Amino acid sequence: MPPVSNRPLYIYRVMMKWLSFFVFGLGSLLLTVVCFPVMRLCLHPRERFRLYARRLISRSLRFFTAFMGALKIVKLEVEDRDAFKRLSSKIIVANHPSLLDVVILLSLIPNADCIVRGNLSRTILRGIIRQLYIPNSLDPEELLASCADSLKQGNNIIIFPEGTRTPRNGALIFKKGAFRLALLSGRSIIPVFIGGTDKYGLGKGDPWTVFNHREKYIYRIRMGEEILPENYSHLTKIRAVRHLTGDVQNLFLQK
Repeated sequence: MPPVSNRPLYIYRVMMKWLSFFVFGLGSLLLTVVCFPVMRLCLHPRERFRLYARRLISRSLRFFTAFMGALKIVKLEVEDRDAFKRLSSKIIVANHPSLLDVVILLSLIPNADCIVRGNLSRTILRGIIRQLYIPNSLDPEELLASCADSLKQGNNIIIFPEGTRTPRNGALIFKKGAFRLALLSGRSIIPVFIGGTDKYGLGKGDPWTVFNHREKYIYRIRMGEEILPENYSHLTKIRAVRHLTGDVQNLFLQK
């Protein structure tokens, strides 16, 4: 990173980032302890509860991203917000440059499901994770089946095929899970490209005590063209997964 250009502004941004993390944690605690128990009692069956709970999370995260925007530390530029709201039963495949990627995508997609790290169930988010989302600690076949069932219910599955945040100097390498799911379920893939300014301070291995040295975090979100799994139906299962994975990976490399 270049040297800090405006130290007072840099210190302000670091402090506001910490404040944002505090607000996020407090909001997660309120949802888990206050909102969700009441909703669970009032909304039946469980899938109806999950539907409204996911919408509540989406609106809460929309407020959170607007809050960071008001603090002048994050700017969100979305090419077509309405297109995200209209998505149904799609597999959202996105690159993963920062800690806020899933927050932003969940704020844009009201009916989004996602695969989350199993160890998050031991954090402040455990009440949300256990009730609403799919932990990656499941057996691979059980994981695919859970995702396929969620897609049948009209949810969209958000997957970061890299499996972790992209290292700043690392290569973009996709795992095959999202593409096996597409071929198994017959559901289309929607590539989502996350660009913008450098996310130093939110990237993999970055200290929490730092920020981009020159500017705010700008997120430019763009939806790519739908990719149909039937275009690979003439191939064997193994070759179809390999070709689909390679094609989508190349799409992100060329963006």
